[in-house]
Amino acid sequence: MTFTIPIENGSELKNAEADSQRTLYPYVTGTSVVAIKYKDGILMASDMGGSYGSTLRYKNIERMKAIGKHSLLGASGEISDFQEILRYLDELVLNDNMWDDGNSLGPKEVHNYLTRVMYNRRNKFNPLWNTLVLGGVKNGEKYLGMVSMIGVSFEDNHVATGFGNHLARPILRDEWREDLTFEEGVKLLEKCMRVLLYRDRSAINKLQIAKMTEEGVTVSEPYSLRTFWGFSAFTNPTAGAEGSW
Repeated sequence: MTFTIPIENGSELKNAEADSQRTLYPYVTGTSVVAIKYKDGILMASDMGGSYGSTLRYKNIERMKAIGKHSLLGASGEISDFQEILRYLDELVLNDNMWDDGNSLGPKEVHNYLTRVMYNRRNKFNPLWNTLVLGGVKNGEKYLGMVSMIGVSFEDNHVATGFGNHLARPILRDEWREDLTFEEGVKLLEKCMRVLLYRDRSAINKLQIAKMTEEGVTVSEPYSLRTFWGFSAFTNPTAGAEGSW
């Protein structure tokens, strides 16, 4: 967005200093992130697709990153804004490390920081077009929270963004429990991602699962899920839904 500034002699000044840049709408976006607490820490899953509008343009985008020693961040929404958030967090972690006082930022502190950043940018009418999931483990305490693009935040035992908030959360409410093993947690996340693959046009069958424990973050290599597309509802998806057209 470019605007002009009038000056005293009635002419107008138009230059790069007067330019104001805004993300008016997202360009390249990632879809759902699903995360749960399990017996030993946090598990998080996302696919690797990046959609340019309705075109699945990129198929190798990592949307989960370790933050410091104790936190794991996942994001859906605009990829370039996610990269900007990662730059903010790199500076935050660097400044924290430079104190060299034996303390380090925990997931709750990072979550609160992200909430302030998102709300601040929203108040400037220049939001970062992301929904963020922040999980971590510090001193034996598991933490999992979410932040929306306007700064709305909460904590829960399981969270999901995008379509996952509508399609994965009901599954998690039914099947999640606090003493899930790693294998059971992965199986539950894969079930959620499979449903999203079937129902979300922006999802792709190439995903990663990240594990956060006291030992740190481990992100799996990309892999695909076994699927079945022979359901009758897929054969004729408009059956029974004919309208006035």
